[in-house]
Amino acid sequence: MEIFRTKTVEQSIRDTEEPEHQLKRRLSAVDLTVFGIGVIVGTGIFVLTGRVARDTAGPAVALSFIIAGIVCGLAALCYAEFASTIPVAGSAYTFAFATLGEFPAWIIGWDLMLEMALAGAVVAVGWSGYFNSLLNTIGVNLPKFEVLGVEVNYPAMAIVAILTVVLTLGIKLSSRVNLTIVVIKVAVIILVIIAGLFFINPTHYTPFIPSPEPTAAVQGLDAPLIQALFGITPVAYGVLGIFSAAAIVFFAFIGFDIVATAAEETINPQRDLPRGIIGSLAICTFLYVAVSLVVVGMQPYKQLSEDAPLADAFRAVGQPWIASLISIGAIAGLTTVVMILMLGQTRVLFAMCRDGLLPRVLSKVHPKYGTPARITVVVGLVTMLLSGVVSLSELAELVNIGTLFAFVVVSAGVVILRKTHPELHRAFRTPLVPVLPILSVLACLYLMMNLPVITWLRFFLWMIIGVAVYFCYGYWHSRVRGWRGSAPKQPSV
Repeated sequence: MEIFRTKTVEQSIRDTEEPEHQLKRRLSAVDLTVFGIGVIVGTGIFVLTGRVARDTAGPAVALSFIIAGIVCGLAALCYAEFASTIPVAGSAYTFAFATLGEFPAWIIGWDLMLEMALAGAVVAVGWSGYFNSLLNTIGVNLPKFEVLGVEVNYPAMAIVAILTVVLTLGIKLSSRVNLTIVVIKVAVIILVIIAGLFFINPTHYTPFIPSPEPTAAVQGLDAPLIQALFGITPVAYGVLGIFSAAAIVFFAFIGFDIVATAAEETINPQRDLPRGIIGSLAICTFLYVAVSLVVVGMQPYKQLSEDAPLADAFRAVGQPWIASLISIGAIAGLTTVVMILMLGQTRVLFAMCRDGLLPRVLSKVHPKYGTPARITVVVGLVTMLLSGVVSLSELAELVNIGTLFAFVVVSAGVVILRKTHPELHRAFRTPLVPVLPILSVLACLYLMMNLPVITWLRFFLWMIIGVAVYFCYGYWHSRVRGWRGSAPKQPSV
């Protein structure tokens, strides 16, 4: 069928050589690793660690982070093989196009649009909350601003606007800004870990794995899908609680896959992309485990606070100045998360537009800055609108299901590409194929099953809209559809 026509690796690489649609190669392995750390380390390390320890895993939350890190590591190894074999912008969208075909690739691209645009807006709203809180501590209260009776979150819109300009002015500038902010937030995290060691009470680690307790079953559309299908009630604490917590803290790792979207801008993608993807994930896993061990050692896990467990743990031991540093670290962390989510979104859309599935005129590269400036502005405006006027708290879990869906496709795609194109040069090879990719698929599906029914329904609705857009526009404007042999038909732009 035409909708399952694949795009060869040679065709994908040839597209990167068109002058008007060619991104500049300026990133090193260090740049990619810092990008990964920049997007992974956000509020999760300051909030999620203590919250999950209190409600789900107890002191054993460190084991939950290790399990989640392993699950992400399985997917990361699959991403590393694809990214080094097909060093083209678009990440999972490009990988799916080479293995599953155009329509599945469109579905993944549409899915990534949901994941990254929504995530960027959600994080910008979180940034605004921390920013306002920090201003309040120094006696500054920003006035409220309403349009047509709707309160506008203008601090969130402002940070998105600033980051849109940074992204438009060049990938290297974005990398330098990211590096500066990542150094600040990692320094804060290391300080927190070292300072926290002096306030640890070993008795707080006993019992390390508390006895299991049944939690109240969530009813209706808010129930996890696995509960609705099989009647499995979530359990707090115990061994099952550790795995339940892993399904929650997994989402603190979301973002390493965005490193793959910068493949086309990497100086030596075959060598540096695997290093950037796996290196950033390994560093962040270490930081998460260390912070979780510190926070449960400083304060009994049952007493950890809801909103700022790490900061409040330092206040409880008489160190409010460290709590203030944590707020600064959180603001720095969220700044880079928003920027790199927007970077990933623009590169996925860039690849889709270059293939003609969306208006190809948007994929033109700025002649001076070497960035997809038109798409960057569009993404910036949409993210500003969402973060400024839309309440996104109930939709945030769509980010999670979108990410996991992409992981499933990439993991399966490694096995398919090994079968269909064994002759391709692979600078990095995922070990233990097909066992490891299959484990990755199963692990991601298990975590997806722990998401609420309502999240699945919203996800399916978004996908139905995507199918309609594809058959109304993408199918008829696809460049691959017009190709004959190895020569693409020249499209009008």
